[in-house]
Amino acid sequence: MIHPKVLSQTTFVNEDELSYPFQERGLQFGDGIYEVIRVYQGNYYLINEHVDRLFRSAEAVKLTLPFNKERLYHLLEELLKINKVENDAKVYLQATRGSALRDHVFPIDVEANFYAYVQDLPRPMEKLTSGVAAITMPDERWQNCYIKSLNLLPNVLAKQEAKEHGAFEAILHRDGKVTECSSSNAYIVKEGKIHTHPETNNILHGCVRSRVKILAKELGIPFIEQAFKLEDLQEADEVFLSSSTAEVMPIVKIDGKNVQNGEPGPVTKKLQTAYQEDAGLTASSVPKAT
Repeated sequence: MIHPKVLSQTTFVNEDELSYPFQERGLQFGDGIYEVIRVYQGNYYLINEHVDRLFRSAEAVKLTLPFNKERLYHLLEELLKINKVENDAKVYLQATRGSALRDHVFPIDVEANFYAYVQDLPRPMEKLTSGVAAITMPDERWQNCYIKSLNLLPNVLAKQEAKEHGAFEAILHRDGKVTECSSSNAYIVKEGKIHTHPETNNILHGCVRSRVKILAKELGIPFIEQAFKLEDLQEADEVFLSSSTAEVMPIVKIDGKNVQNGEPGPVTKKLQTAYQEDAGLTASSVPKAT
């Protein structure tokens, strides 16, 4: 685990030895940002995109990180090396505005707190193969969802609501227009074309989303960045989501009703295959597109 307060005091410690001050702005205000980076077979996937987004989020909330990008890359590689990571995993990293007496205004002369850890994360093969269920819910989050901040209570409540309804995800909408899911980006496929919400402040600019856009172009699949309506979900030929932990995941049931025949569609399968190849994964039980 990485737990540097400043660049010169970077240390790697066992998670049981890590202490966190109670007057910490991430704990008291959610005053911080984070990233989750996928690791496949001991190698980072889309690390440049994640690091770039971390720095964009930091700039958006006026948070000065205790390192530059080059130093962070080195620390993240060291984290995998020290933990001897050779399997599939995820790395969580978080930066907050630091530790200080509780006050809404920014503290003076306080450096950011930062830590990162690695955790095993097998691929969700059964869900990737069979697809998952989702529910729909109003999007009650704030207006700056493009910032990957620690303020995730609305997301947590939506995800819990989905679980209590036997679903994997909650598809969120504002005034009848779908934005994204509680922890992933959302897409529909209609007449061979992919539709998804454009990269505005109302959605997270997903790293896997950006790669799906590239993969779709390489496959010759039109990728339309325009908000679609709630009713379009049930009329869609296919529905899928994407995230660093869920990859390209088919949604086969929404609000208790099947999407078409209730099975993953051909466009989603093509994207899954392209994703696997892009991530350097040669062995998979995900069905090939026909």
